[in-house]
Amino acid sequence: MGRTSSRLLALDVLRGAAVAGMILVTSPGDWGAAYPFLRHAKWNGWTLADMVFPAFLFAVGMALALSFPKPLDDPAARGLLWRRIGRRTLALVALGLVLNWAMEMGSAVWLHDPGAGTLAHVRIPGVLQRIALCYGIGAALILATARRDGAGLWTVNASAIAIAAAVLLILYWALVILVPVPGFGAGRLDQTGNLAAHIDRAIFTPIHMWRLGSLEWAGPVVFDPEGLLSTLTATVNLLLGILAAREWQRAPDDAAPRIALAGAVLMAAGLALDPVFVINKQIWTSSFALLSGGFSALTLAALMVALRSDGVVRLVAPLRILGGNAILAFSVSILAGVLGGVPIVPAAGEWITPQKWGNTIALSLIPDVHLASLACALAILALITLALWPLHRRGIHLRL
Repeated sequence: MGRTSSRLLALDVLRGAAVAGMILVTSPGDWGAAYPFLRHAKWNGWTLADMVFPAFLFAVGMALALSFPKPLDDPAARGLLWRRIGRRTLALVALGLVLNWAMEMGSAVWLHDPGAGTLAHVRIPGVLQRIALCYGIGAALILATARRDGAGLWTVNASAIAIAAAVLLILYWALVILVPVPGFGAGRLDQTGNLAAHIDRAIFTPIHMWRLGSLEWAGPVVFDPEGLLSTLTATVNLLLGILAAREWQRAPDDAAPRIALAGAVLMAAGLALDPVFVINKQIWTSSFALLSGGFSALTLAALMVALRSDGVVRLVAPLRILGGNAILAFSVSILAGVLGGVPIVPAAGEWITPQKWGNTIALSLIPDVHLASLACALAILALITLALWPLHRRGIHLRL
């Protein structure tokens, strides 16, 4: 296997693992019976589930970096690339809004509230919207700071990207800790009083934010985990992916130990900062960005070593399928989740949801409620992988 194909394989596997994690987290048979490691931390702290989305952003950064070097001396070529970045960013935002609308339509059924299904209630932030913004910022930073290599091609300026990451981490900390929130003061890190949540409430308004972003079930929405301000630190995870890929390009034969060391240092830094600026995914604190970025780097290094084995390559084939069409896989999982909450299955004189139906079958075979719930999520993951397999087999990889 050549160096280029090896890089693309590891990227697809990392991206596929992230998507698989997203599906397992969001597709349990019973939300109340999900294993703790497949649940997000309620507020401060972290779980394995919290590492999934940052790993995807890290993979997006890798893909960006691996598309360089490029011939960009021609202003027309540079302009074309800027337009392509803009189109991809807008397309991801649009797709995210469509998926949010689909979930809102599902909420109208789940909550028995016809008004909930209108556009006036659609959530504006979201996972794809965050990916879009982080991608746009990361791509713009690469283009704005790119430098020519010895062959006359434009390549990633790793020093500039590292400085940008550090600036974003410090800037976010300074804003959240030092800028006072009306009615709360400065430095608040609770759900209601933090600056990120305040900005989201002011710009998006609670009706267009995450329904579960409340202090109690069905209470007033006060925060959104994919909010606007915290996109700054989420972008750091993407920038760390750019740096990892650049290191890989620079010295592919011995990059794994250096990437692993960097990952360990980042995780240690995130944990060390926890007492000062608590680890929190919901507002994506700087300590969380460091911790999760380090986790992604360690995972990448492990894959780089493991994928040298043909047996491992065959074993992770399903992840390659998911990674090759990651956005499509995620979108299908969201739509499957919406359908799974609609009571369309007849059972014992009543209509139940596909989620409940599947979990009932799983419980008839697996007495343990946690394992049965996980089995349902694994079944959804398998179905989505099988649905994408024909595309992967034909080399069809849909990109926005």
